[in-house]
Amino acid sequence: MRPTSTHRNAQSPRRKSSLASRRQFLAASAASGLITAGYFGSCAAEESTSPNERLNLACIGTANQAAYDINECKHEQIAVLCDVDANYIEQNLKTFPSARTYADYREMLDREGDKVDAVIVATPDHHHAPATMRAIRAGKHVYCEKPLSHSVQEARWITEAAQAAGVATQLGTQVHAVDNYRRVVEIIQAGTIGQVNEVHVWVSGKGWGGGDRPEVTDEPPAHLDWDLWLGAAEKRPYALGRYHPAQWRRWWDFGQGTLGDMGCHYMDLPYWALGLRYPVEIEAEGPPVHPDTAPLGLTVRYRFAEPALDFTWYNDTQIPKAIHGTSVPGNGVMFVGSEGMMFADYGKYRLFPVEKFQGFTPPAQTIPKSIGHHREWLKACRDGSPTTCSFDYSGPLSECVLLGNVAYRAGRKITWNAEELKTNHPDAQQYVSKQYRSGWEVA
Repeated sequence: MRPTSTHRNAQSPRRKSSLASRRQFLAASAASGLITAGYFGSCAAEESTSPNERLNLACIGTANQAAYDINECKHEQIAVLCDVDANYIEQNLKTFPSARTYADYREMLDREGDKVDAVIVATPDHHHAPATMRAIRAGKHVYCEKPLSHSVQEARWITEAAQAAGVATQLGTQVHAVDNYRRVVEIIQAGTIGQVNEVHVWVSGKGWGGGDRPEVTDEPPAHLDWDLWLGAAEKRPYALGRYHPAQWRRWWDFGQGTLGDMGCHYMDLPYWALGLRYPVEIEAEGPPVHPDTAPLGLTVRYRFAEPALDFTWYNDTQIPKAIHGTSVPGNGVMFVGSEGMMFADYGKYRLFPVEKFQGFTPPAQTIPKSIGHHREWLKACRDGSPTTCSFDYSGPLSECVLLGNVAYRAGRKITWNAEELKTNHPDAQQYVSKQYRSGWEVA
């Protein structure tokens, strides 16, 4: 569904002039040393002495994961706080008493105009695309939590919009910045285990699935704007403890289950190491499809053509005990190559067979140490430098994650035409995009 008005797409001459002037000032400040080397150090050590050196940030979502994102960026100017829960706003005002506050990010983005430079989107998944697209159209740099969107179509729209706008973007896959992931990428790309022809990714212990719509409903608490929380989703009654604040991931209307929660974190590693973009075939299996909630266990088999690769995701009840005879822990990635296998998780890696790789010397480090996932984005906002999880990279990653649920909900193996954004069957195609309540449209 497309909006009837496009007034948010255009930047006024004043807006363009203001952005250009600010970027020129920031570039000159960096060159002259006003933005100090401390920027690359710890948050506590780099507090700016002048507010003119700091980016003005608007934060859409302010609690839980959003609170972590705000804390990582608190050395900038937290200019705006936006949340549908007034209690969360009140809590954040203790730390950022001068911040302007909103409940509705649509109003915030319309009214703030030249007052903010960049936006952090850390909301339930169904708000990612409505908020991110509006921010991009307003000329804002955007940091968005994973997955990039709630539907495959939205991920493509966001990717293309960010490219056209030329804004600095970053997906909230913070583990991308850890040293271990970088070393794994170097080892795989050095050909240590030969040609990789299989990848297995698994995650346990999340349990984002199961359950039915509650029969008993409640009045929303006074501090929560329930209609704004629902956003683009169809109206439904509030039920205490079933949606807000922590249970929304299990519901198709708001999240994408464990795959949507953790897929971008763990699938990121093989995507990076192998230069993956779009799968060509997807099939999934799990318990019978529920119309409202994601499964408690899921297996998704992706087939890539370039490079030729079988890629399998498992979560919770579907996780195998061993892969090619090697037992596996609760979470991780296994690369299977022509010359061996490699296991990795967030903090370590192992090569198999153990005897073959005894005394292994890693290749020279070619991927620089990260300055920090959030700092990388903030630096890009200032000087246009690249980010490692820009939407150009993380858009296709998010599409792949979400296609697993498309195949599962369709109940059949599907082929995927990435160029045309089409599957081979209407049962699947219906889940590629979504409908929006009036006023919440994305494209």
